[in-house]
Amino acid sequence: MSGDPLVVVTGASRGVGREAVLALVNVHAVNVLAVARDQAALDSLQRQCAGARANVETLVLDLAALDAVDNVQRQVGKRRVLGLLNNAGLLRKRGFGMWTLDDLQALFQVNASVPFLLVQALVERLSGDPPGHVVNIGSMGGVQGSVKFPGLAGYSASKMALAGFTECLAEELRDRQVRCNCLALGAVDTDMLRAAFPGYQAPVTAEAMGREVARFLIEGHNYFNGKVLPMSLSTP
Repeated sequence: MSGDPLVVVTGASRGVGREAVLALVNVHAVNVLAVARDQAALDSLQRQCAGARANVETLVLDLAALDAVDNVQRQVGKRRVLGLLNNAGLLRKRGFGMWTLDDLQALFQVNASVPFLLVQALVERLSGDPPGHVVNIGSMGGVQGSVKFPGLAGYSASKMALAGFTECLAEELRDRQVRCNCLALGAVDTDMLRAAFPGYQAPVTAEAMGREVARFLIEGHNYFNGKVLPMSLSTP
């Protein structure tokens, strides 16, 4: 296992996460640990990155598993972590009156609790110079005062929790040289958006957003800390 610094990306097998990995290795020449559930998609990503300016290492993992955070920490080992992109997310859509405790626990676990615990597990690896940068991928649905949509109450609430803990962690980790920001994405052409809003055509591609997310992960800590930043042309 190489001792070179790396960036950890969850939800790396498709959509914005996959495109961010491609940009990180091809444009920014940063080694990546790509984490996702889909073995075939991760293998495809690794093949696509063959010959890139940096390496992609994969970890097949369901972040909802009880030992998920421990497995990521074990894979990272003693290497320096330049950035953690908490991109993995879960969507459940329910009519009001149909929500269950299982629905809410699953949403909050993947969308808020696991990102929190990953930061906690990797904080020693993130600390240093240059400062480690945690970027949480939120949603405009999780921004107070933004437009909300029927059926997405649980999802939006879990993304609000993610935004709130971003602000808290920036203060908790200030003395450790770790910076933490949240990007609240609007409509991006991904499988998740299409599931939430069938028939809607998003104005931003996953490729374009992935490039911007990768750039922000590498550079954004120089300008922002503890911020929830909208990245949205529109919401459906």
